[in-house]
Amino acid sequence: MLDVSHEEWLRRAKSLTLPGGHHIDGADRPGGGADFAVVSPRDGQVLARVADAGPAEVDAAVAAARRAFDAGPWPRLAPAERGRVLLRIADLLEERREELALTVSLEMGKPISDAYGIELRAAIGTFRWYGQLADKLTDESPHTAPDALALVTREPAGVVGAVVPWNFPLTLASWKIAPALATGCTVVLKPSENSPLSALLLARVATEAGLPPGVLNVVCGDGPVAGRALGLHPDVDVLAFTGSTAVGRHFLRYAADSNLKRVWLELGGKSPNIVLPDAPDLERAAATAAWGIFFNQGEMCTAPSRLLVHSSIAEQVTEVVVARARALRVGDPLDPATEMGALVGEAHLGRVLDHIGTGLDEGARLRAGGERALADGGGSFLRPTVFDRVDPGMRLAREEIFGPVLSVLTFDDLDEAVALANATEYGLAAALWTSDLTTAHRVSRALKAGTVWVNCYEEGDLTVPFGGMKQSGNGRDKSVHAIEKYTELKTTWIQL
Repeated sequence: MLDVSHEEWLRRAKSLTLPGGHHIDGADRPGGGADFAVVSPRDGQVLARVADAGPAEVDAAVAAARRAFDAGPWPRLAPAERGRVLLRIADLLEERREELALTVSLEMGKPISDAYGIELRAAIGTFRWYGQLADKLTDESPHTAPDALALVTREPAGVVGAVVPWNFPLTLASWKIAPALATGCTVVLKPSENSPLSALLLARVATEAGLPPGVLNVVCGDGPVAGRALGLHPDVDVLAFTGSTAVGRHFLRYAADSNLKRVWLELGGKSPNIVLPDAPDLERAAATAAWGIFFNQGEMCTAPSRLLVHSSIAEQVTEVVVARARALRVGDPLDPATEMGALVGEAHLGRVLDHIGTGLDEGARLRAGGERALADGGGSFLRPTVFDRVDPGMRLAREEIFGPVLSVLTFDDLDEAVALANATEYGLAAALWTSDLTTAHRVSRALKAGTVWVNCYEEGDLTVPFGGMKQSGNGRDKSVHAIEKYTELKTTWIQL
């Protein structure tokens, strides 16, 4: 992290120039008249007014992407050349890292230290990784009879619509854009209306790096209008979405009602974090549980929101988590000393407080937090919250809250722990803390989750895929497996 003071970040925020239009066909474009306010959750102030896309703007962006795919150079470039452009995007993101981190922090409330050190690191690394991968993908030539030649080739799928949320606005956009571009696809990105500014800056960077016009377009607007128009568009070949399960269902319907485009979904989670008595370090397990649920204000689909602890160590582990929650520094996202920033806005804060109220009504015991913080400053802050005595049937244990709210549940044996962990409609991630290798393997296989961490949480890199099971979605981001979402397999049989 750079050695930049709170006062200096405040000064830079005041002088920041933010975009306000769409980015279509390689240039910033004004909207059709309507716009919306982007409000900073740190103080409730309007950061910028951004053009609000309707069907006409979405049509223009998709048309630009279609032209770039059908007649432009991008799909026809040598993969190594596409890779070089992605690497230039990564280099320019690095050059503008402070500006982009500041924009992310302002628009969605993430602490500046996390925006710079985690969010931008991930986005830059994603473009660099897929830039290096672009010319290393291979096709197949299966062994056949001597009088025939069979070829199996991967071809770019076409125009990709990408719809991403606000919690990691650049990371999740990069996870969609970079592999799609590496294969030769073109992209129309619709960011969340809460965090469009960093996405627009990303598009500018990509154009500056040499991406041809129309290859990456950004349209800003809400889901029911702009998102729906993109999901229904007959010229979109693939739709990649990260967000809630409820909205994911809409995109499946849009595909059915239009051109049966392929829809890839990374959806919600209610991730279990299982701590056994033989965990190699109970203090570390508890500290990681606290870090995991409070990182990014708990606004993570993989957040370990259900802490499942063996009854013999439950109070010991819970006390550590509660102490961490009470000591966590909640504050201005632009203060480098802040450990937890603001929730994305008042509406979302209200939903999280509603979950907390229901938890109290249903009989869970509040051990920490449960109320607003820094209420006088106009921001959307919440104190880190911990409940124990949570029953598996309670709303706290069943529904994704998407905030810094931890539910502690207890179990008496391993079978009960696995049953509790799997007793959810979601299957995105899970964790297990144990010193027994056999237990680690057996439980990891039994957990219905796309990622299982053992004696850690949120670890990994771009070499491994990310995605869920059950109602947490389908398909995978990250790794070489993400390429599968943006390519079509073609068989060519040549009779010799």
